[in-house]
Amino acid sequence: MGSSVRELAGATPATRDRYVDLLRVGSLGAVVLGHWLMAAVTPDGVGNLLAVVPALQPLTWLLQVMPVFFFVGGFSHALSYRSLLRKRPEGSEDSVYSAFLRARLQRLLRPTMVFVLVWGAAALLVQLLGGGGGLTGVTLRMVTQPLWFIGIYLAMVAFTPPLLRLHERYGWGAFAGLAVAAVAVDVLRFAAGVPYVEFLNFAFVWLAVHQLGFLRADGRVHPRRAALLAGGGLVTAAALVAFGPYPLSMVGMPGEKVSNMAPPTLALLAHGLWLVGAVELLRAPAARLLERPRVWRTVVAANGVAMTAFLWHLTAMFGVYGALLALDVDLPEPASAAWWTQVPLRLALAAALTAALVAAFRTFERPAAPTAPGTPGASGASGAGPLAALGATLCLLGVLGLSMVGFGGLLDGRTALLIAIPVSAPAAVAMTLGGWLLVERAGRRTP
Repeated sequence: MGSSVRELAGATPATRDRYVDLLRVGSLGAVVLGHWLMAAVTPDGVGNLLAVVPALQPLTWLLQVMPVFFFVGGFSHALSYRSLLRKRPEGSEDSVYSAFLRARLQRLLRPTMVFVLVWGAAALLVQLLGGGGGLTGVTLRMVTQPLWFIGIYLAMVAFTPPLLRLHERYGWGAFAGLAVAAVAVDVLRFAAGVPYVEFLNFAFVWLAVHQLGFLRADGRVHPRRAALLAGGGLVTAAALVAFGPYPLSMVGMPGEKVSNMAPPTLALLAHGLWLVGAVELLRAPAARLLERPRVWRTVVAANGVAMTAFLWHLTAMFGVYGALLALDVDLPEPASAAWWTQVPLRLALAAALTAALVAAFRTFERPAAPTAPGTPGASGASGAGPLAALGATLCLLGVLGLSMVGFGGLLDGRTALLIAIPVSAPAAVAMTLGGWLLVERAGRRTP
């Protein structure tokens, strides 16, 4: 492992944007830390520290960094798709799209499907043995919740080609169009009371942030514009929270009537703009730091396991709490002095258990051999693109459904509503697996 990381770090091309790698792993790390800190677990259930201590909610303006990850995704998707386009022969855009989807989904879905299948088997066994109550039941319901992020990310991958064409034609105008659409959705939602329209902002808000990544790939987020994004986004977000119907917290809170996250709001988009601008203003000093071999090796090592750590971090957290309860260790009242005193120990134990899970499952995060579109034996142009698009759609619906329904109540047929359709955990797993197989079929080489 050490020598492999050293070799990878040493082979880094001079043209690689190392800061993007740092942002990718840093944003996932911040989400993991945020989840560990916000969990308020007692013998009676799981709450949210931000609900117990509302004064801490402004911290979400720093810890809610998913916009940064989606921004980085836009940058990477633009480079990857353009690279494939340069290698294709004329008239084979379908095969480019299918190869692009396969390459982007493999590293995402291979570790995800292992996580889903391992947890699905464990949940079935627990419930067959009559378990599933208490903290175990909470774990079965909540451990899949972070998968919503993977579902949204899959949608971004699938929409990259048309949105990249819009970007190449209109530049900042394409981003502005998505932002205006997000404004219109919130006006219809809050001023006109139009039902269900708010769900459109799952697309408009996150795709607008993703579009900023395209602009970054073309060097169009220079320091002056980054400062405008940071300042304008922060002022707008503050004004929307102060004078509009938006809550202070940039993450979902139990029992709130309006959430900035689910579905995303204009306030969350403004929050994303200020974060993107802020991280871009830090690019130059961070780039100098990343020139140091030891720092860069750390980033390379972390990037190689970041998705695996993200998938399993809640498993580790609930495992720590379960062990403490099994050992009759007192779980203090959340936010009490004793609770804060126990935080460093819980974080250290959760990090250690996550590291053990990463060691067990990291091999599934290694990318498979890429498919070169347009080469002899590659999947043909006829029908490959639509087949890949269908597969990606099934994947994102399956992953989103599983994030909502969880693994609790498997034997009782528990379901959750996904776009007004009841979805069970087995159906969600089947959609995800079936969709991935379609993407593989469309994008892989044939003998």
